[in-house]
Amino acid sequence: MANLKEIRGRITSISSTMQITRAMKMVSAAKLKKAQDAIVMLRPYSEKLQEIIQNVNSSSDPDQVSIYAQKREVKKVLFIAVTSNRGLAGAFNSSVVKELNHQFQNNAQYEIEILTIGKKVYDAVRKNRAVFSNESAIFDNLTFDRVANITESVMTSFIEGKFDEVYVVYNKFINAATQEVITEQVLPISMVETEKEEGQTETDYIFEPNRNEILDNLIPKSIKTQVFKAVLDSVASEHGARMTAMHKATDNAEALRNDLKIFYNKARQAAITNEILEIVSGAEALKNS
Repeated sequence: MANLKEIRGRITSISSTMQITRAMKMVSAAKLKKAQDAIVMLRPYSEKLQEIIQNVNSSSDPDQVSIYAQKREVKKVLFIAVTSNRGLAGAFNSSVVKELNHQFQNNAQYEIEILTIGKKVYDAVRKNRAVFSNESAIFDNLTFDRVANITESVMTSFIEGKFDEVYVVYNKFINAATQEVITEQVLPISMVETEKEEGQTETDYIFEPNRNEILDNLIPKSIKTQVFKAVLDSVASEHGARMTAMHKATDNAEALRNDLKIFYNKARQAAITNEILEIVSGAEALKNS
């Protein structure tokens, strides 16, 4: 017969776990709103900045290519991988590590280094891969300036020829229940003008001081904004993934607790029935003696 005390202990333990997962879900839901608002507000700015760069570039001197757009023979590649510092977020972190390993296989002919943003990806790669820098502490106080400083060091390394290509791997926020792992090229930037849709007019700009000088100022800002957008996307995705994971964990714990309660009640009923039978049998024995 099942130990009733042990079953009661399991029910109590699962109930405590449910309180924790329910609280974590509520915390993530509150943080998600703020993170979602941040990424939703940044995306139009980032897209418009890229559109301006492409429009300005289309009318600039083709012989003067930005140093950040210069393509060269690829020998060394840097991946900026963005995860979280904490777990309990479903497949949020593991999906980035999986995509990173996929990129390692596809770029095995090149020398690869990783810039990690998030303890989870740092722990996953530090033993087997060269880590350019670990910037996990950035989540303690996430600001554009701090991300810009990290991006600045990457841009400097690219200019100095330490890396020939730079990519960022992160979870793109779709909605609270859906995140998509994205690998975006950061450097060299693409200066190919996007095709105009039918009926869309070309934007005409008045330049001051001149096109090339404007590009020299806009392109670094665009690169920094792209990396910052990736980090914000990852933050919103983390809270969405954790909220979903904790919701499922709470439901599973509740189902398990209910099953244990039924099992406990059946075992208790069986124990009571056996005790009654023993009492009745003892009474009958005394009566017949």
